[in-house]
Amino acid sequence: MHAARLHEYTHEMSGGLSVEAVDRPQPEGSRDVVVEIEGAGWCQTDNHIIEGQWADYVDQQLPMTLGHENAGTVVATGEEVTLVSEGDQVICHPVQTCGTCRPCRRGETMYCENDSFNGLTTDGGFAEEMRTGERSVIPLPDGVDPAEVAPHADAGITAYHAVKKAVDELAPGDTAVVIGVGGLGHIGLQCLDAMSAADIVALDVKEAARELAVDCGADATLDPESADVPAEIEARTDGHGAEQVLDFVGADETTALGPEIAALGGEHHVVGYGGHVHEPAQAFVAGEFTYRGTLVGQYSELQELVALVDRGDVDLRTSRYDLGAVNEAAERLENGEIEGRAVITP
Repeated sequence: MHAARLHEYTHEMSGGLSVEAVDRPQPEGSRDVVVEIEGAGWCQTDNHIIEGQWADYVDQQLPMTLGHENAGTVVATGEEVTLVSEGDQVICHPVQTCGTCRPCRRGETMYCENDSFNGLTTDGGFAEEMRTGERSVIPLPDGVDPAEVAPHADAGITAYHAVKKAVDELAPGDTAVVIGVGGLGHIGLQCLDAMSAADIVALDVKEAARELAVDCGADATLDPESADVPAEIEARTDGHGAEQVLDFVGADETTALGPEIAALGGEHHVVGYGGHVHEPAQAFVAGEFTYRGTLVGQYSELQELVALVDRGDVDLRTSRYDLGAVNEAAERLENGEIEGRAVITP
């Protein structure tokens, strides 16, 4: 079969991955599942992996097949697998967990002490087939196209995970600010609209993204390059501020907005990343302000997101690329030329 492999770190997206022939994966453990990939979402994290940004945080053995947002059809299973059978269509949580360590026993599967992460620490889904485990696959409802929902395996669940935390602190009529209405943000905005009665203000420098935000449920939009965002939020909230800020960009200028627009006790959820937080300690003390990181999401949260998709509350904007065009997708994302999510269709 063919797979898109990373051999060395580079900042040149035009040749980051090499499409080459590799052996087809086989079930090695009794609970392994092999999935024929019908869709694998291209994520900004893939660009960061190619650049070597993750090398200091996880053990990566190159060459490696990238792709952590995967969905498709089961083609082989280990002898103890009961959840799915050959021919079932599934979406794959990117993390394969042990189920026996303390975090797993507590349901905190993203903190598993013995995990592997498709496309980050082990071979992923930019390939015709991928091996995963029974604990990581979720059967898809009838009529759901795997290629259409594949990005939910990371982008969707990450956005949902952040929104779920924010919704716990939002009462009807409160204000939530969504920063960035791109591949992550347009999912998070729809989740926020479906799960809360908050007033949603979306920020994006692109007019097309602001139009998309309205389609996804935003009550108002602002261009941060031309609008005085703190003044606008103050006016909309009668000086109170936004209870929750969801930052799907994570650049220096967006993380800096939090203390300026948040209400007392407010939270700034950092979902996108790449920038830094530069704030005086007093900013945290004076308003009991909090930055909260977002690490993908639990298996159960992907199940919940699939339910939202199935009932029509969350829709993805996608564009498709064949396996030979993976580097084109990487370049276009790097240049900000993709609306929504790119999906590789091996």
